[in-house]
Amino acid sequence: MRKHMCNSRVAGMSHDRIERDIFIQAPVERVWTVLTSAEHIAQWFSETAELDPRPGGRLAVGWAAHGTGYGVVERVEEPHVFAWRWAFQPGEEPAPGRSTLVEFTLAPEDDGTRLTIVETGFEALAVPADEQRAKHEDNTGGWQIQSENLRAYAEKR
Repeated sequence: MRKHMCNSRVAGMSHDRIERDIFIQAPVERVWTVLTSAEHIAQWFSETAELDPRPGGRLAVGWAAHGTGYGVVERVEEPHVFAWRWAFQPGEEPAPGRSTLVEFTLAPEDDGTRLTIVETGFEALAVPADEQRAKHEDNTGGWQIQSENLRAYAEKR
């Protein structure tokens, strides 16, 4: 049994992909609810959240220190795949060259859930390469923190 095991991988030397793999001691259905409900997102990911969890639905996540990030739901395959595209900069709407894609994949494992979080699209951002790398590094650190927040929140519910 692999409890609380978490891995972070960056594919090759690329700065285009972040991948976090974490075991959560909670059923898939609970983890799904934590990922797809604004009231729960505001507990583990941001200070405020609005979400219409349907393809094309709007996402807004806010922090006093950073502003509001906007996104759009891209894919919903309940209870195994949830994905959103979000804007590169707070206050902007997601658009080609200005957003990355975040995909959550849930799979039952032992007595819990294996959650894989993948964010891609940094190299397609319409900014200089050093800004692409900086955003990748910021989000890599962010997903390390947020995946642990999500794990702890889902396990205590």
